[in-house]
Amino acid sequence: MELVNEKNVILLDHPLLKHKITQLRDKNTKTNQFRLMVKEIAILEGYEALRHLPVRMVEIETPIEKTIQPVVDRKRLCFVPILRAGLGMADGMGDLVPGSTFGHIGLYRDEVTHQPVEYYCKLPDDIEEKEVFVIDPMLATGGSAIDAVKMLKKHGAKNITFICIIAAPEGVEAFNKTYPEIPLYIGALDRCLNENAYICPGLGDCGDRTFGTVVRGGNE
Repeated sequence: MELVNEKNVILLDHPLLKHKITQLRDKNTKTNQFRLMVKEIAILEGYEALRHLPVRMVEIETPIEKTIQPVVDRKRLCFVPILRAGLGMADGMGDLVPGSTFGHIGLYRDEVTHQPVEYYCKLPDDIEEKEVFVIDPMLATGGSAIDAVKMLKKHGAKNITFICIIAAPEGVEAFNKTYPEIPLYIGALDRCLNENAYICPGLGDCGDRTFGTVVRGGNE
């Protein structure tokens, strides 16, 4: 792992992660392959982001003897994808930690103002007791990520981490300026945003490519 300026911003550098993100970027990657890559990347990123989870000790019995061993309290975890593109990452996180809980936040970016618009929010009643991981493939302007965290805090969430696949420097700066205390895990840090606030080189619209809808040039 490599730190990017601020200690809470973690740029992941595993070769397999880089390889899969390259496949994700390729415009020739078909929908079913793209969806699989998003899921696999989420698992790789989740492995790193969940490295510091607390464990509790339980008694089990192996074929040889009884023993006390560590387990993760899965019910304490909550993954919150930002709809709709975040759903692809949610599949990977669910495979990584079966039995964990999920919330959902619905935001879309206004194509004129480039500002996030809220349309849905459903979270566990005990969200304040959860280790919350917000997941969204793209961190472009940072607006959706900032608003999602604001919604979570409004509902009582205290322990929050944000995980994305590709980020623009502008989005990282905006998010970190607003929430310097929140860990931000990034799979790849791209060059910049263009005049339409799309990440360059990016990978196109992750939601469209995940679900096979009309492909545009930018980010959800």
